[in-house]
Amino acid sequence: MDIYCPKLQKPLRLLHNRNWDNLRFVLCVATHGTISAAARVLGVNHATVLRRVAAFERDHGGPVFQKTATGYRVLPDRANVIEAAREVENAVVSVERLMQGRRAAMRGLVRLSSTDSLCQSILPGLVRRLHDALPELQIEVMSTNSHLDFTRMQADISVRPARSLPEEMIGDSRVGLCFRAYAAPGAPALWLSPTGALARSVAAAWIAAHIEPDHVGAGADSFMVLRELARLRAGIAVLPAFLGDPVPELEHRAELMPDLSVPIWVASHAELREVPRIRMVRERILDYLDGCRDLLDPPAAPVHR
Repeated sequence: MDIYCPKLQKPLRLLHNRNWDNLRFVLCVATHGTISAAARVLGVNHATVLRRVAAFERDHGGPVFQKTATGYRVLPDRANVIEAAREVENAVVSVERLMQGRRAAMRGLVRLSSTDSLCQSILPGLVRRLHDALPELQIEVMSTNSHLDFTRMQADISVRPARSLPEEMIGDSRVGLCFRAYAAPGAPALWLSPTGALARSVAAAWIAAHIEPDHVGAGADSFMVLRELARLRAGIAVLPAFLGDPVPELEHRAELMPDLSVPIWVASHAELREVPRIRMVRERILDYLDGCRDLLDPPAAPVHR
């Protein structure tokens, strides 16, 4: 790393070797005026300061100080060296502060909000991976199907399927969530209704648009509950594929409904967009979901009529 000092007009290659460490001793003597005072400030003995100053002078072609009755005075023709050295010192301190600030920015609480089905089936693996990669962060998961947590005060990051984001939210989507129709053999030809917060889902919208009301049976405000109702032959459920495909009692009824896909958004309130820890976690969530693509948005299955 080369640090350029305008006063010298050439790079001081101080961070590759011991020159910077020796320079610290020279600066301390120049600031405090005596070897003894510099030794106290640096927490070393008198001889160490003398040795380091001598090494710096040897490496840079001559003395820096004139010894007087009261201590050490910078030679007039070396004043520019000390001035440039202080610029280097300030630059190093600035770098240290920035790095400390970055580490501090990666600490603290990050609240994730998502649907109950994603929280129970997909996000636990993500939280474990975040803990391993960013152990200084505390991750809190809020399981809710409500869109009310799309506010800055209720969650830092929202992970949920939606056609679009509210205006106050900023986010990205790299993968979709596939919905399919499922039923157990022998179930009645009644469609199970997504209710409550799920009434805004793509599943509810499709049922409202294509199924007559008298062909709609029981309802629930959770896809986990709808899956269980379908498993118990209560009717036909429109479920995320990652919930329905693994259940042996359920059959994918592709002849009844085409696969539907909706983006999974990883979003934050616009005012939180550039908070370092939140931005970092959002990127890691996007990467994780992208790695789950075959589970979340599998290829369309053939239709058997």
